[in-house]
Amino acid sequence: MFRHFRVLLPVLALLCLFNAPFATADDAAAWQALRDGEAVLILRHALAPGVGDPDHFEVNDCNTQRNLNDVGRQQARDWGEFLESHGINEAQVFSSAWCRCKETAELMNIGEVAIMSSLNSFFGGQGDRAAQTRQTVKNVNELPSGQPIVLVSHQVNISALADAYTRSGEGVILALPLDEDNDVLARVMPETTQ
Repeated sequence: MFRHFRVLLPVLALLCLFNAPFATADDAAAWQALRDGEAVLILRHALAPGVGDPDHFEVNDCNTQRNLNDVGRQQARDWGEFLESHGINEAQVFSSAWCRCKETAELMNIGEVAIMSSLNSFFGGQGDRAAQTRQTVKNVNELPSGQPIVLVSHQVNISALADAYTRSGEGVILALPLDEDNDVLARVMPETTQ
């Protein structure tokens, strides 16, 4: 019996490691860096059921896109409250041009939303992963410092910047300045969206 236990122990340890919860509001240093404008929050748009976009997708026509559902809209509002609970009432907010990202950013209600085209999805062969990632790094590093920065984008863009897979409505806090190899200071998400 103990022989089997010795075999299972490393497996159980690995399972615990891979299923460990991501950092949340407990990561005070990451939140402080974000408040001080020394870090950036990039989050995946809130819940918009499905994958990719329809064949007839047009970036300027929300009726042709995969959009937030009621749960996604509530997730976005929860993000605003979550940020406010961490002392962020106002931020520089940038979004992909996709409607699900813009709506997420707008419903957070923490600042005027500007489109940053480098945050647009390059899923399924749209766009250029390397070029857009370099441009996002450049764009963010050129922003005025001292104020929180929030970016709303897509899973593929976040993976390219942070080597992290994010769920709908999940974000990562990255130290500034950004570069080609960014360390995740914290993975964050309102408890209501988990």
